[in-house]
Amino acid sequence: MLLSHHIDAGTLRVTLKQDLDVTNRAAAALLLQALVDAHRPAAVVLELPAGPLTAATMSAVARARRMCDSLSVPLTLVHGPAEPVTGSREPLAYGAVSEA
Repeated sequence: MLLSHHIDAGTLRVTLKQDLDVTNRAAAALLLQALVDAHRPAAVVLELPAGPLTAATMSAVARARRMCDSLSVPLTLVHGPAEPVTGSREPLAYGAVSEA
């Protein structure tokens, strides 16, 4: 399942369970559109998976933004913290320089 959702006080909260690729981007966008059409929320919160996002995920987000804008429904994006990109288990501080 690509998405999970729940309604809270008129806000549709949708969680994207995994980063998207070209094979599931359209399906995720259509599911989100169906949820908005069915629930007619006052606002939408879209929770994205942590870490770097693929172009396919960003494409689906752009499509969701256009849809919500056309319906005058505010869209809020929530993105988890990125995981360290090095092999180290310790997070790197912003702007830190690693000595080799």
